[in-house]
Amino acid sequence: QVQLVESGGGLVQAGGSLRLSCADSGRSFSISDMGWFRQAPGKERESVAGISWTGARTYYADSVKGRATISRDNAKKTLYLQMNSLKPEDTAVYYCNAVTSSSNLTPLRSWGQGTQVTVSS
Repeated sequence: QVQLVESGGGLVQAGGSLRLSCADSGRSFSISDMGWFRQAPGKERESVAGISWTGARTYYADSVKGRATISRDNAKKTLYLQMNSLKPEDTAVYYCNAVTSSSNLTPLRSWGQGTQVTVSS
């Protein structure tokens, strides 16, 4: 079964950094625009960042702009999200998914299990 597997989350103090990874077992990763999403407790899932299949175009939500960098390695079928200057409000479960485009982050596939990011103040 084709899966998206997120990893790299953890507990970090405010101001710290984390690098999230998303491994895709499918065949279409290298030609798919991809995105990162997050869901905080009691809130709806929201889009965080997107990247085109070539990596040439990126998109960031205002809430993470300047603190996050999305990247990908098509040879490894892996998506990354580098998060710096983390804030308590970044606490959430982070998910990746294929998307309709790097700027229109409509998810296309089933969700993985996500990776928990907890930022302490």
